[in-house]
Amino acid sequence: MKQGMALALALALVSGAVAPAASQDTSTTSSSSTKKRAAARKSVPSVSTQLSEMKQAIDAQQQQILQLMNQLKSRDAAIQQLQQQVGQAQSVATQAEQKADTAASQTTQAQQDVAAVHTDVADLKQNATNAALSLQETQKNLQSEIESPLAIHYKGITITPGGFIAAETVWRQHALGADINTPFNSITFPGAAQSNISEFFGSGRQSRISMLAEGKLNSAKLTGYYESDFLTSGITSNNNQSNSYGLRVRQAWAQAALHNGWSFTGGQMWSLITETKKGLDNRSEALPMTIDPQYNVGFSWARQYGFRVTKNISNKAWFGFAVEDSQATLGGHGANNNFIIGEQGASGGLYNPTANYSFNPSPDIIGKLAFEPGWGHFEVFGVFTDFRDRIYPLATASKPSAVGAFNNSAPDGGIGANIRGTIAKHVDIGAHFLGGNGTGRYGSAGLVDVVARPDGVLVPVRNYQALGTLEWHSPRLDVYANVGAEYEERTAFLSSSGKGVGYGSTLFNNSGCGTETVPASTTVTVVTPPPAGSTTTGTATIPVPGSVGTPLTGGFNPGGLSNCNGDTRDIFEGTIGFWYRFYAGPKGRLQWGPQYSYIDRNVWRGVGGTPNATENMFFTSFRYYLP
Repeated sequence: MKQGMALALALALVSGAVAPAASQDTSTTSSSSTKKRAAARKSVPSVSTQLSEMKQAIDAQQQQILQLMNQLKSRDAAIQQLQQQVGQAQSVATQAEQKADTAASQTTQAQQDVAAVHTDVADLKQNATNAALSLQETQKNLQSEIESPLAIHYKGITITPGGFIAAETVWRQHALGADINTPFNSITFPGAAQSNISEFFGSGRQSRISMLAEGKLNSAKLTGYYESDFLTSGITSNNNQSNSYGLRVRQAWAQAALHNGWSFTGGQMWSLITETKKGLDNRSEALPMTIDPQYNVGFSWARQYGFRVTKNISNKAWFGFAVEDSQATLGGHGANNNFIIGEQGASGGLYNPTANYSFNPSPDIIGKLAFEPGWGHFEVFGVFTDFRDRIYPLATASKPSAVGAFNNSAPDGGIGANIRGTIAKHVDIGAHFLGGNGTGRYGSAGLVDVVARPDGVLVPVRNYQALGTLEWHSPRLDVYANVGAEYEERTAFLSSSGKGVGYGSTLFNNSGCGTETVPASTTVTVVTPPPAGSTTTGTATIPVPGSVGTPLTGGFNPGGLSNCNGDTRDIFEGTIGFWYRFYAGPKGRLQWGPQYSYIDRNVWRGVGGTPNATENMFFTSFRYYLP
């Protein structure tokens, strides 16, 4: 390529040298006239001279071509050198770029590593901060648990003490001689001396002590619960100075709650008849919010021995079965002395010798279903009981005899339902019903279970119990209203002599229920046997024993009503009250509340009409609950 370029350059120089000569010839021809005139003056040069000049010109041109070729060679060498330098520079640039890329990559990785280190450091700082805060919280909780433990941990179980201290009062328009516990079926008739005197009592006896013990196994939770108060009395108990009253057992039971939903509970507890707020769980009983520990007329309950088996089905449904202690309360009038149903308690058997105990053939059997479909709590239940006595057909003969005595049973029972739910967030409503034969003792009014026919056969009395509750709750204030009623059906018979027998007979005399009588005598005169050697009898005055066998005292023995059988047909109670909490927190709960109740007791019509008894009561309570 370089040789081709040199040849082309030489041809260009030759053509450049020839072109001026041709141009000169053309110019000479066109101005021949001028040249002819000049030729005349000069002579024309020779051919050799012209060739010599041409050769000189060609040599000069060749020298120029050589110079140009040398210059081209120098330029090519320079270009080649430059190309080599450019190649080297490009190689260096490529290496530099590679190094730059490597450095950038290393820088990016370093930046990522630095960022990761920063993140790790930040995480470590946050973890350290969280650990410090957690440690502080743990130390605070440990200090709090040490200073104010919620429970006592002992050998793998948790023991939680509970209860409250109560300072309570009651005022009644008509005296009953009762503490804050009201005997509803003993509301006095207008003729009673007590009906014309009011009463006021103050008491701390409802103060309560409880203990909950819990232990957890892999497949079950074990629980023991004990609860007591001071609403009982001993022979020496009185309100004169020391106000000393005995401690009584309210509840004492043990439970094994398996994780598969089955629970087994045994001991003294609330009867399965009693309404609950959650499932069939113990310690969730829906009790009226009253101060009166007899609660409200129409409320069905008992605290007694029981063994209970329950099943929880997905926290939506529950069923339970219980066998519980049975007891028969006997009522009525005019029965013959030809049967026995029990006896007073035996002191050696650790029963109260001033109380009656029936000889029960079997326990009461109770079954219950509970549902919580989404709103409210619903229960249906039934109770079966068996009443038995021993009948003596010849006990009323002219010559009494035990020949032919036999035992007779009168099984019966009842059914009931409970409904409870929340409306408008703060309002709880509840309704309860129990109806059946021989179920009177389960009601707060304490009506009778059975009466005896003239032949000694026991007959369960039809009984109904109903209670409606309305409660409003807020963080500091609870307001409640209850309306309840209990009904006892007339169960009457005629004796062989045509006299009324049983409960609520129209032949019973009620004419004296409104007539007041003078105080009863505290002594009675009895005939004494004649002394030795004499046939003349004497007399002596002895004290009249009271209801517990102790002598009566003058001034403390109101006269009893004459001609006033007064079998209760129905009894109603309306109650309203509230509880205000001054404090509720980790240190316990301090609250105060009043309660007003009105009671209306009606009896079955008899000779002399249907007397009526009423009572107005006002309670107060100041309580501190353990946390």
